[in-house]
Amino acid sequence: MRNFTVIDEEFTCNNCGKHVPKLGYSCRNHCPYCLHSLHVDINPGDRAEVCHGDLKPIGLETNKKKGYIIIFQCQKCGAIRKNKIAEDDNMDLIINLSVNKN
Repeated sequence: MRNFTVIDEEFTCNNCGKHVPKLGYSCRNHCPYCLHSLHVDINPGDRAEVCHGDLKPIGLETNKKKGYIIIFQCQKCGAIRKNKIAEDDNMDLIINLSVNKN
């Protein structure tokens, strides 16, 4: 069973350089401007992963309970991670993920 550590913090995106504010209603997992993330967690929020590679958004799937889910691939180790979209995510990029098959 995966543990979930609640961490909602602001950060500067390593991919696009923009300031990313706290999400406020859940945990911020990725940049809402470019959708990239960092491979820092083994279990959500634990910050125990040593890789720290760029998690590039590569696809989108739907989940009956969670809605739209972004599929990420680590550009350093190749790991696949998933996270639900946030209300303030760039919807043009979300749409592109749903159309483009990477």
